[in-house]
Amino acid sequence: MSRTAALHQAASLLLSHPDGDWPQRLDLVSGGLGPLGGDEAALLLRFCAAVAGVPQLELSARYVDTFDRSRRRTLHLTYWTDGDTRRRGEALLRWKHLYHRHGWQPPADELPDFLPLALEFAARCPGPGRTALQEHRAALELLRMALADHGSPYADVLEAVCRTLPGASPADRAAALRLARSGPPTETVGLLPFPTLRPDAATVEETRR
Repeated sequence: MSRTAALHQAASLLLSHPDGDWPQRLDLVSGGLGPLGGDEAALLLRFCAAVAGVPQLELSARYVDTFDRSRRRTLHLTYWTDGDTRRRGEALLRWKHLYHRHGWQPPADELPDFLPLALEFAARCPGPGRTALQEHRAALELLRMALADHGSPYADVLEAVCRTLPGASPADRAAALRLARSGPPTETVGLLPFPTLRPDAATVEETRR
């Protein structure tokens, strides 16, 4: 497994719900990150240190409050650009086709644009997985900023993920919103099975509320 794939796998595990096996998962991820080195691994390790002393049930409640009770911090990537629209159904179908084309069957009880799933796919299928993440770069950046505004340690995980992708992060939220409206650089478009649909300004603004 390449270094970037290992980082994506670690981020996937850290962004999944902290259920009963969380202490073992945290130990596994922390131990695997040390040899990787670099800023991305350091950010993930900082997150691990920040939550290491938090009881699992308390961290579970924080996770729900952070990601499930606010549309501004959702882990579902297509919501950031497509909202609750018919267009989002087409975007979710593109994710399903992408997984199936590469022989990967995600859990049936989770939407295919769930970030931990997308990161696990990127770890298993680095080429198409990393491109899919780049195509949703605006969603990742907006989520990163929303988590930072919320004062959440999960912001470090999103920062690490964004640093694994080519190009600099947008300078501010306005730049991230412009990226959401215009889409990723043209050279990264087209590896999803269907053409990427561009969101309109109203849909992007709605995901911020």
